[in-house]
Amino acid sequence: MRDILITLIVFGSLPLIFRAPVNGALMWVWISVMNPHTQGWGFATQLPFAMIIAVVTLFSMALSRTPKGLPLTPVSVLLLLFVLWMNVTTPFALLPALSWVQWNKVMKIMLMSFVVMMLIRTQRDIVRLIWVLVVSIGFYGIKGGIFTIRSGGTERVWGPEATFIGDNNALALALIITIPLMYYLQQNSDRRWIRHGLAGAMVLSALAALGSYSRGGLLAIAAMCLFMWFKSGKKVALGALLCLVGPLLLAFMPERWAERMDTINTYQQDSSAQGRINAWSMAWNLARDRFLGGGFEVSDPGIFARYAPDPQAVHAAHSIYFQALGEHGFVGLALYLALGWATWRTAAAIIRLSRGKPELAWALGLATMSQASMVGFAVGGAFLSLLYFDMPYYLMAALIATRILVEQSLEAGQPLAAHGRLVRQP
Repeated sequence: MRDILITLIVFGSLPLIFRAPVNGALMWVWISVMNPHTQGWGFATQLPFAMIIAVVTLFSMALSRTPKGLPLTPVSVLLLLFVLWMNVTTPFALLPALSWVQWNKVMKIMLMSFVVMMLIRTQRDIVRLIWVLVVSIGFYGIKGGIFTIRSGGTERVWGPEATFIGDNNALALALIITIPLMYYLQQNSDRRWIRHGLAGAMVLSALAALGSYSRGGLLAIAAMCLFMWFKSGKKVALGALLCLVGPLLLAFMPERWAERMDTINTYQQDSSAQGRINAWSMAWNLARDRFLGGGFEVSDPGIFARYAPDPQAVHAAHSIYFQALGEHGFVGLALYLALGWATWRTAAAIIRLSRGKPELAWALGLATMSQASMVGFAVGGAFLSLLYFDMPYYLMAALIATRILVEQSLEAGQPLAAHGRLVRQP
């Protein structure tokens, strides 16, 4: 039944994509972030839904007369430079065969990220994009939260297999990125049942993140909550809510969970933590030796034997920063950090331009909560190999479009209609 439902949704969306390519961008985000086919049990798990959506979307773009140029902003330009640099480092990779396989995957992600940036242009499109992200990850948050309650927190929560968020730590980080977006939608909804539903989804998602037993996730959710409280205009109310809900969620988790979290303070004795430090040292030594880095996929015994302090402890980078450093050198890391900083500054600019303007309250809230998501990703990503996880790039697309709309509104001195275009005042 699940396979039939997913197949009907995908093929049923094709006429809508032909009518408006932005629908294809949203469907792509849903397919790539949620991976709904992994929830099937039969033929749907083998069908190339992503390829079908991508091809139809690109074909619809070619036929459409709507504007579809790439917005040239600091974020999009830096992302383009980062992608171009990947294409410079890959031909010189230490493991060419594996590197080209990963290059093929990453370039597809980046291509469609640029497509999303080209097609998301109106306020309505932006809000729809946020809803797609929330539904895609929130599904696993609700499911994982219920699982945690049923198991009493004794079993770990995992994501869908063979996806970016299949690992328990990766799922925790994805949920942490999504919770601020849930809060944004809740605060901007007029329907009570949606507000209540999103409130429940936030609690269950936080419980699922804890139930993943991710130590990096715990640090990320703490940083994200602290930032949300700092940015809130209702510090007393939000602080009281966090002080009430936080201890309740932590108290629910069993002693086994608390013992694992306590290893944060004793990382010197933890083999997993020491393995990550060894991988980080390897990436540092590799980047110092090779200006272009090692190319994609450097978690190899031969490479560790040459560059790691402990050649026997072969691990993935377990850090977006050291992953960029090891695979693409200091230039790659610099471009990635600059991309993150430009995204942060874009959100900050939206906040500055929208503050005190009721008609732009939607943009102010989105930019603020996007920064909360970025804080969570920056902290949690320091311990995970999620450099190419596509959700942050889609959030960049939302911020690019939002800033353009805000600047257009201020230049014209007119408020924005719900669809995002300017409204002429008499």
